[in-house]
Amino acid sequence: MRLARAFTRQPALAAYVAEEIVPGPDINTDAEFASSIRRTASSNLHPVGTCRMGPAGDTVVNARLRVHGVGRLRVADAAIMPTVPAGNTNAPSIMIGEKAADMILADARTGAI
Repeated sequence: MRLARAFTRQPALAAYVAEEIVPGPDINTDAEFASSIRRTASSNLHPVGTCRMGPAGDTVVNARLRVHGVGRLRVADAAIMPTVPAGNTNAPSIMIGEKAADMILADARTGAI
């Protein structure tokens, strides 16, 4: 936080900074910084795994994205990822949607829907 504050006070950026909102100019000691972080910090992770893919049991969808025990219902988003990927979830989510579309079309052609 001190480093970010130092950056924004540099001449190249200072003209674009109206005021420091978080943590605020009154926060200066290590204890104040720690307290501010505890009060205001939040995760910027993209949650995944709420409908994990895998065999029936403790998972929600199978390998063809069909919800176990519910006919004609699929999940095709980041919710099927069993773990959080190391990178952003955007590209894997697009891939999941593309693969889901391919599987749905294939199933429609074979009557497996």
